[in-house]
Amino acid sequence: MSSKVSRDTLYLAVRKVLHGNQRKPRKFLEMVELQISLNNCDPQKDKRFLGTARLSTPCPKFSICVLGDQQHCDEAKAVDIPHMGIKVLRKLNKNKKLVKKLAKNGCWPHADDR
Repeated sequence: MSSKVSRDTLYLAVRKVLHGNQRKPRKFLEMVELQISLNNCDPQKDKRFLGTARLSTPCPKFSICVLGDQQHCDEAKAVDIPHMGIKVLRKLNKNKKLVKKLAKNGCWPHADDR
């Protein structure tokens, strides 16, 4: 899907999935897949942004990093989640050392670089 999905539509879909799960409990673990794409990023060219993450069970050592605009970074900062803004993503611009550091640490290691 190449068009943007509004926040309300996404929240409504998640609520429907959760409501369906409560209404008809199943005897197996259910999974929900979410596909996210970045604007102006071709996954065929930039393989660093191509991948999957499976969250079927809680992982205590699993770390995340929010990639987004200023609003998303503010929301992530409010709940103490590591985040990277658009400016930092532009800094990456095919710098292999920075990409390896991002992959190793899960997010940008220094708060002043955000």
